[in-house]
Amino acid sequence: MLVSVKEMLLKAAKEKYAVGHFNINNLEWTKAILLTAQENKSPVILGVSEGATKYMGGYKTVVGMVKGLMEDLDIQIPVAIHLDHGSYEGAINAMEAGYSSVMFDGSHYDIEENIEKTKKIIKMASEKGISVEAEVGSIGGEEDGVIGVGEVADPSQCKAISDLGVSILAAGIGNIHGKYPKNWKGLDFDVLAKINEVTDDVPLVLHGGTGIPEEMIKKAISLGVAKINVNTECQLAFAEATRGYIEAGKDLKGKGYDPRKLLAPGFEAIKKTVKEKMELFGSINKG
Repeated sequence: MLVSVKEMLLKAAKEKYAVGHFNINNLEWTKAILLTAQENKSPVILGVSEGATKYMGGYKTVVGMVKGLMEDLDIQIPVAIHLDHGSYEGAINAMEAGYSSVMFDGSHYDIEENIEKTKKIIKMASEKGISVEAEVGSIGGEEDGVIGVGEVADPSQCKAISDLGVSILAAGIGNIHGKYPKNWKGLDFDVLAKINEVTDDVPLVLHGGTGIPEEMIKKAISLGVAKINVNTECQLAFAEATRGYIEAGKDLKGKGYDPRKLLAPGFEAIKKTVKEKMELFGSINKG
């Protein structure tokens, strides 16, 4: 069933596990993630960036594809379609198309404008039963053209945003999108603990879940993180498996060039990666 993330993350925060947010890029990715979630009885969040939305045809196309797959595959676990790093206009378009959750990324505005725009998005979303994620302190690295330098959020600003009534809060604590460099300093757990304390138990989000050591993931969950975003790791697994198929010459044998065969190894690689993350996050059998 298609739901907002609010209830699933309140439950996760209370029971000290996290729900995986896995970005989708096409039908294969969506099908692989939904099947893995159903097989492991885990709630799941399908993250869609504005770039991926455009790539797949548009907001209504994404919603239609997800709803169709859920019905045809008999998906019974809680599923959310979540706009990832949405602009103000993108969040409005996603809500109108049927996304069940949106992230308004106002982190590049000054705090006053971020608050004002977030308030407007929350008002529109609440009328539709849609959950809202807001961000304070830009997340490092680059994701689909959205670039952040990896700031550590100010807990007082996090409180100001959470007090607006957001469903979930993404706070920069040294995490970055993409691969982590060798000189990465790690997550700032002191700041995370302060943010969790002042935001009245609003579920927190950890972006850039690829490459963070397992012990850091588990500690972050213990300090209020209930949603962890994974994208790069699935992309790398998909690319490696697809490359292996082609380098082995399998696409040249028989009808190995058929896209259903060509993409099958990548499909299975995504399923394997997603299951490993669900095990790490503790969300299996929580659906």
